[in-house]
Amino acid sequence: MFQYSYNTKIGEIFIAEGNGQITNISFKKLDYPIKKSPLIEKTFIEIDEYLKGKRKTFDIPLALNGSPFQIKVWQELKKIPYGQTRTYKDIAKAAGNEKACRAVGMANNKNPIAIIIPCHRVIGQNGDLTGYAGGLDIKRKLLNIEHTTE
Repeated sequence: MFQYSYNTKIGEIFIAEGNGQITNISFKKLDYPIKKSPLIEKTFIEIDEYLKGKRKTFDIPLALNGSPFQIKVWQELKKIPYGQTRTYKDIAKAAGNEKACRAVGMANNKNPIAIIIPCHRVIGQNGDLTGYAGGLDIKRKLLNIEHTTE
């Protein structure tokens, strides 16, 4: 496992790779050695295109490491269309347990692959922006990118 960081219009991001798959995209430094790779560079290029409003989907191999429920939630997050949002309850229903809103929130909190697994598209029942690992300012910026380029 190794990582490389890039400065972007939303701040520094850290991209980690292991076994030919992206394992993490984070707004905080990870505990891996620093090394650039073709896959990390490709991932950055796609994220940069996304941040410029030129990309709506990603073509990156991902390694999802989590509990079965977390992985199910993350798979549901990937189904949220660009420029749209869902509530925690919507994701809980899609994951098979309408009452698991809090567990969905915890799975979002543990999402290791920010942006590509779009937990920023999950909002509160009343439409409010709620927690995001990168902070609400970054969540707002990501949603604004999507709403201005739909």
